[in-house]
Amino acid sequence: MKYTIKKLAELAGVSTRTLRYYDQIDLLKPDEINSSNYRIYTEKNVNKLQQIMFYRALGFSLKKIKQLMNDPNFSEIEALNEQRKLLLARQAQINNLLTNLENTIKDYQGVTNMTDSEKFQAFKENQIKNNEQQYGAEIRNKYGEDNVDQVNTKYGQLEEQEFKQMTNLEKQMIFDLVELKKNPDLKSSLAEKIYQEHRDWLKYMWPKYNKQAHRGLVDMYINDDRFTKYYDQKAQVPVVKLLHDVIYQYTK
Repeated sequence: MKYTIKKLAELAGVSTRTLRYYDQIDLLKPDEINSSNYRIYTEKNVNKLQQIMFYRALGFSLKKIKQLMNDPNFSEIEALNEQRKLLLARQAQINNLLTNLENTIKDYQGVTNMTDSEKFQAFKENQIKNNEQQYGAEIRNKYGEDNVDQVNTKYGQLEEQEFKQMTNLEKQMIFDLVELKKNPDLKSSLAEKIYQEHRDWLKYMWPKYNKQAHRGLVDMYINDDRFTKYYDQKAQVPVVKLLHDVIYQYTK
């Protein structure tokens, strides 16, 4: 079956503007342009749009989706199976949070007692699973299976106070990065403070700190748009390149 851009937009629940943009960036081009200069989409385009929408629902950027789908080894069935695994993992995370929430309600009602550690366990477990889904392959390839497993174990064993300190430290570091961006002097006391904050933040997870590994990590920050998106969204301004340069300055 064939669809005009308007019909496909209605079928998929997206705007025609979105489809035109996908065409513009060579992510989803119509199968043909008819004599009236209308975009015409076929079943092949429908299937591709469905996969794009699965990736978008999973939080993938358009840049990453295009990279994946333009890979000469890209397989539609393998992509669908991978998307299924990711969605099942997300479902497990939601179920984990719901269980924790139900237990918390019972704790408030006096039916059961939760330890302070149990109140935060679900969040830590979900963060580990989320990191594995998004960055696991790259990080394990770069640092090795054993090192990543040690990081996950150490993070999972953080006490409530340590978890709060780690979270607050990251917030302060991002606040300082925004301030440094106004006057990006890498030799300033603020830049050195940011390096120390990021180093100390890593020590909550890393069994042993290493300057070379620290450089390798911030290299990934700027080479992978998922890391870039994480920090830039938190700061609401681009800060990843600045963080990268700060770490290089103080790990010479």
